[in-house]
Amino acid sequence: MIRRFGEPPQKDRHYHRRPGAYALLPRDGRLLLTCQYDPGPDLQLPGGGIDPGESPLPALHREVHEETGWSISKPRKIGIFRRFVYMPEYDLWAEKLCHIYVARPVRRIGPPKEQGHEAVWMNQEKAANFLGNPGDRHFAAQINKFRALD
Repeated sequence: MIRRFGEPPQKDRHYHRRPGAYALLPRDGRLLLTCQYDPGPDLQLPGGGIDPGESPLPALHREVHEETGWSISKPRKIGIFRRFVYMPEYDLWAEKLCHIYVARPVRRIGPPKEQGHEAVWMNQEKAANFLGNPGDRHFAAQINKFRALD
């Protein structure tokens, strides 16, 4: 069974399944995060939707680069969770199936390519309290289990 974070699904609502790949990116006691400013500031693990026909790892590399401007290496899957949310940018209700990885941030290639996103470095403990959704906070709070990559 896949653990759910956040609100339970509403019985009378149709949810579109939306798989995604997201990364914990530790370096020197900090995590590389993304802040999405639209529709309002939201601190997130970098990552996003897996496009139809795309595999999770290429999606992870693409999304991290788009949202932070960084390249990553050695991604390792550490868990999965789901949450039921409204996605205003797509005007749809989604069952987000979030594949979580830990990876090494290698180098900054440039600014984020995705408009309305900013790369943010934050102390790991602070990040575990300030991330915008409970699933991200859960995995960030466990980052010390995955320190082998740091």
